[in-house]
Amino acid sequence: MNQQRSMVISPLWLQFSILTFVIGFAVLGYLADNIYFSRPPIPAKTLATDGRVLFTGPDVMDGQHLFQKYGLMELGTVFGHGAYLGPDFTAQYLHRAALYSRNYYIKAGKPTDVAQIQVEKEFKHNAYSPRTHTLTYTPGQTYAFDRLLAYYTKWFGHSESEPNGLQAPHIINPSDIHKITAYFSWAAWSCAARRPGETYSYTNNWPSEALVGNAPTADAFFWSVLSIIALLGGIGLVLFLFGRYEVLGWHRYQDEATKTWVQFKPPEQVRLTPAQRATAWYFLVVSGLFLAQGILGGANAHYHVEPQGFYGFKLSNWFPYNLTRMWHLQLAIFFVSTSYLAIGIFITPLIARTEPKHQEKLAIALFGAVVFVAIGSLLGEAASLKNWITVREPWFWIGAQGWEYLDLGRMWQYLLTIGMLIWVIILIRGLRRRLPGEHPGNLPYLFLYSAISIPVFYSVGLVFGKNVNFAVMDFWRFWVVHLWVEDFLELFTTIMVAYIFVLLGVVSEKTATRVIYADVILYSIGGVIGTMHHLYFSGAPAVHMSLGAFFSAMEVIPLMLLTYEAWRFMQLGQYREGECALCTPAGEFPHKWAMMFLIAVGFWNFVGAGVFGFLINLPIVSYYEIGTQFTANHAHAALMGVYGMLAIGFFMFVARYFIPPDRRSELAMKTSFWSLNIGLGWMVFANLVPVGAFQLFDSFNNGYWHARQPEFFAQTSIRILEWMRFPGDILFIAGGIFPIVYLALRMFLERKRYGNIAPDEETEDLVQIYETE
Repeated sequence: MNQQRSMVISPLWLQFSILTFVIGFAVLGYLADNIYFSRPPIPAKTLATDGRVLFTGPDVMDGQHLFQKYGLMELGTVFGHGAYLGPDFTAQYLHRAALYSRNYYIKAGKPTDVAQIQVEKEFKHNAYSPRTHTLTYTPGQTYAFDRLLAYYTKWFGHSESEPNGLQAPHIINPSDIHKITAYFSWAAWSCAARRPGETYSYTNNWPSEALVGNAPTADAFFWSVLSIIALLGGIGLVLFLFGRYEVLGWHRYQDEATKTWVQFKPPEQVRLTPAQRATAWYFLVVSGLFLAQGILGGANAHYHVEPQGFYGFKLSNWFPYNLTRMWHLQLAIFFVSTSYLAIGIFITPLIARTEPKHQEKLAIALFGAVVFVAIGSLLGEAASLKNWITVREPWFWIGAQGWEYLDLGRMWQYLLTIGMLIWVIILIRGLRRRLPGEHPGNLPYLFLYSAISIPVFYSVGLVFGKNVNFAVMDFWRFWVVHLWVEDFLELFTTIMVAYIFVLLGVVSEKTATRVIYADVILYSIGGVIGTMHHLYFSGAPAVHMSLGAFFSAMEVIPLMLLTYEAWRFMQLGQYREGECALCTPAGEFPHKWAMMFLIAVGFWNFVGAGVFGFLINLPIVSYYEIGTQFTANHAHAALMGVYGMLAIGFFMFVARYFIPPDRRSELAMKTSFWSLNIGLGWMVFANLVPVGAFQLFDSFNNGYWHARQPEFFAQTSIRILEWMRFPGDILFIAGGIFPIVYLALRMFLERKRYGNIAPDEETEDLVQIYETE
C-alpha cells in the first residue's frame, strides 16, 4: 500500500477554502428558500371590474410555455433577460398599457394630468387578493389588455409587420395569442404593483417607466455605493497581502530552485497513450462547432442592420434570428465543453503516470454521445421554433426549453449531464492508482474536485420543472450561467493551467497549489453569493439585490490581480532571462502559442469579466442597462475572451503532440491567435461599447422600453456603428477559425504519427530537469 503524501502547502489553505464555500452556499440556501416565498404570485383569476375573467393562472403558465416553445427569449427579453436585439416584452407591454389606460380616461373626459395621476395610482396599487387568489384590473387596465391583445394578434399574425423589426414566429391561433398576452400582462403587472409591505414593485421598480411611477429605489443607489467601497477596500487588502507575502502569485520553477535547469522535450518525441490519441476526434469536432458558432454569430450581427434578410436574401424564412441566436449560444457551450472534456482526458495519464486498459474505448464512446446530444438538441430546437413539434407534443423534452443558455430540450439536458458524469468516471478510472498516495488537498485531488463540479453544477438546471414561476426559474438558471460558467469553470481553468505549467516544469507544485487555493478563496468569497447580481429585477426581493451587489463587486478583485501578476505570468514561458513568452522563439518553447492564448485569457478576463462586468453589475447602472448592448459586450468579451480562448489554448497545447512543428503549423497558430484577439477587440471596441453607450443614454433619457425598440437600431448613427463590426467579424472567422479547422484536420489525420504507449506502461515526461552545480 502506498504511503500517503502530506499536503505540499499548509492545510490552512484547504480549511479556509472549505469555510468560504460552506458560508457562501449557506447564504445561497437561505436565498433559495426566500425566493419561493417572495416570488410574484400568479393569480388564479384576473378579473375586470364587471366580473369578466380576462385570463386565468393556467393561461399565464400556458403563455409562458408558448414563450419558451417559440424561442421568444431569443427574439427579445422578459424582465430584461434574453436576446439583446428585439423588444423587452415586459417593458413594451407596460408602456403601451399605461398609454392605453391614460387614453381611456382622457376619452372619458378627464384632463390629461388627472388621467396620468390616476394611471400611476392604479398601476402601483396591488389589487391581488391572497385570500381569493384573484387579481382585479381597473377599467383602464382592462381596456389596455384588450387593445394589447389586438396588437399581439397582428404582431404574431404578421398582418401588421413591426417597423424595422425582426420576423416574429407565425402564431394565428387566437387562444395561443391570448395566453401569450396574458403572460406579458402578468409580467408587466409584477413590474408595477407594489410588493406587499414595501414602497416598490416585485421587480424593485424595474423597468424605468415614468407613466407608472417606476424609478430606481433607494436600495439600488445605496448598494451601488457600498459595492464600490467594498471593491476599493478589498483591492487594498489583497494588494497588501500580495506585497507582504512574496510566496503568493506565480513564480518560475528556476526562480525557486536555482540548482535546476529545465529543457523542453520536443513534442514529436513524446509518445501518447491510446486515450490521448482519441482526443484528436474531440478537437476535430471542437473546430467544426467553433466554425458553425462563428458563422451564426456573423449572421446574428447582420440581423442588426438587415432585420429580415441577408443582402436581399430572405434568410429569416429559413433561419430566423431567434433560431440562429439560440444555436449560436448552444454551440458556444458545446465547443468549449468539448475542449474541456478533451483536455481532461489528455492530461489524466500525465498525472497518473499510466493509463488503464480500454480507456480509449470509453473516450470514443463519450465522444459519440457528445456528438449525438449536440446534433440532436440543435435539431430539436429548430423543430420546436418552427412548430414541427407542436405545443401539444413533447416540445419541452425533445425540442427547446426556451430559457437562455438552457435552450436545449430537457431530455438532451439530462443526456449531457450523464455524459459529463461518464467523463468524471473516465478521469477517476485513470487516476485511481495515483489518488491513494496523495493528500486530498494536493493537485491530483483538486483536479478531480474541479472535474466533479462541472456536471454537479450543470445539473442544477434540472431542479425546476416545466410549470415554474419565472422568478424561481431564473434563480436556478443563474446557478448554471454564473456558478457553473463563471465560478466552477473558472476553477477548472485555473487548475488546468497550473497543472500544465507543473507538467512543463514551468512552476513548482507548491506554487501551483498555492495559486489555485488563492484563486478558490478569492472567487468563492465574491462569486458564490455574487450570483445574485443577475436577479436584481426578475422578481426576487431586495435582499438578493443587496447581497448580489456587495459580493459581486468583490469578484473583480481576483481579476484585478491578473494585471498585477501579468508580467510574471508572461515570463513563465520565457527561454532566456528577461524575455517574455511573446519574444521566445517557437522552436525553443514549443508551446508558445498555447501560452499566448493563456495570456489572452488573462487579458480578456480582466477586461471582459472585470471591467465590463463591474460596469454593468452596479444596481443603479444595471437598472437602465440590463439587456442592452453593454450586456452583449460583457458576454462576448468574457465568454469568448476567457472560455473560448482557453478552449483554443487547450487545443494548441494538445495539437503540438500530433502535428510536427513545421512552418505551416506555426503560421496557422500565429494567424489564429492574432486574428481571434484583434477580431474580438474590434467587435467590442468598434461596435458593442459605443452602441451600448448610446443605448444606455437613450434608456436613461427616454425609458427602457424606448432603448429596446427596433427604431433605436434603425438610426443612421447606430447603423454605421453596426457596419463597423463587419471587418472584425471577417477577420475573426476567416483568419481566426479557419486556421483552427486546418490544424484540427492535420491533427486528426496524423493522430497515429508518433509512437504509442501501451496500457499500464508508464507515460513520458514533457520536460527534462537537470541539476546544475
